[in-house]
Amino acid sequence: MRCHVISKPLPAGAIMRVGAGLYCCSPAFATLLYSEGRSLPEVYALVMELLGIYSLPAEATLPIAWGGVWPDFTDRHNVEQEHCRCEPAVTMRELRAVAAWATGRRYATFRRAVEYALSGSASPMETVMAGMFSIPMRWGGFNLRALPQGGIFLNHRIDFSPRAVRMASGIPYAVCDLYIPAAGSDLEYNGGYHEQESVRVRDGQRNNGLKGMGVKVLVINRDQMIDIVALEAIAQSIYDDANQRFRYQAAGYRARQLALLNGLRAGIGLPAV
Repeated sequence: MRCHVISKPLPAGAIMRVGAGLYCCSPAFATLLYSEGRSLPEVYALVMELLGIYSLPAEATLPIAWGGVWPDFTDRHNVEQEHCRCEPAVTMRELRAVAAWATGRRYATFRRAVEYALSGSASPMETVMAGMFSIPMRWGGFNLRALPQGGIFLNHRIDFSPRAVRMASGIPYAVCDLYIPAAGSDLEYNGGYHEQESVRVRDGQRNNGLKGMGVKVLVINRDQMIDIVALEAIAQSIYDDANQRFRYQAAGYRARQLALLNGLRAGIGLPAV
């Protein structure tokens, strides 16, 4: 339990009525309070979860909030975090309204997290991937958000043409984990679920359909999600396909990238690499 004292009027929607005589902070305002004293990747991970269609188990909340690993036996770098499907807990509009109210250095981390966040993440590792590839380079990311045509889109649906449907053995569309329109590329995270034979077959058919639509598919597996050099090479390839120059603007970029990756992993309860 932590007490927060705020002297100025609260933003609209900051307090929610949950029962007779019982009130609590809204998800957007609770995230603002949570952000104080925390790193950008930790806050970003929470914002992405609230905007996404997944939820970490309730028992993971306390360990993550206190900087711990969940579950306790998670000691392998390639582990994936347990999660369940749900509806988004907050909208980008609600977060931006709170961010507009939250002026001053005290809430700078929250404002940045909201600025960089994307709606629609479907899993904790998708959040980590989105953070690494979309957050600006000054914070350790690869800044795909700055590419033309809107940068990147999470879980973007592409409906197949008749020929692409045939190439995909009847699959009518694909939902891209991370779609980069300027590069005509789909960045996919393939975790343990995708290692099942039946899933691999369907993935191959789906990828054929995307190829028929002129979309290049890049696949990142669990081991590569902790390989910063591999992630960098993939980002460079995407910049090339978008006819954009890939160049670091700040020194010490590798240390920044490692800090971002570990911060994002901490935000979903996974150990540092």
